[in-house]
Amino acid sequence: MKHIVSLALLSCLVFGVSANPLKVPGKKPYVTAAASTATASMADDILKLINDYRRKKGLGALSMNATMNAEAQKHSENMASHRTAFSHNGFQGRIKRISSSLNGVSYSAENVAMGSTSAKQVVQEWLSSPMHKKNIEGPYTLTGIGVAADKKGALYFTQIFVSN
Repeated sequence: MKHIVSLALLSCLVFGVSANPLKVPGKKPYVTAAASTATASMADDILKLINDYRRKKGLGALSMNATMNAEAQKHSENMASHRTAFSHNGFQGRIKRISSSLNGVSYSAENVAMGSTSAKQVVQEWLSSPMHKKNIEGPYTLTGIGVAADKKGALYFTQIFVSN
């Protein structure tokens, strides 16, 4: 899969990096109603796995941020409901709102994925992708994670990274 880094200058202080969306081919997740309510706890599991990986690499842990969580969750929900394409559409707007809430952002990035069935699987897929892995290993301090299921149970993931 070809991966492209897209750079977006959001202001003189904001630099954005986003990896291409990651789709797991041939995966058709099945999620029960009870499991779909567990998507919020999947965000916590993703954070734990990402921070475990970052610690092994000698990098600082990421802290969850409520504003970033809300932005990531909304983007995942919009992709799951097909209000927006499976993509990084709207990334600049998300970072602008986050930057406003945090009184500035120096660097930002975003990973999205769909089709994984667990926190462990989506993190493994991101780490197998050079551009997604680069975001995970980036100079970030804060994160927000959103997980949403579509009507068929397919899961959509968004992780936003920033440093301020």
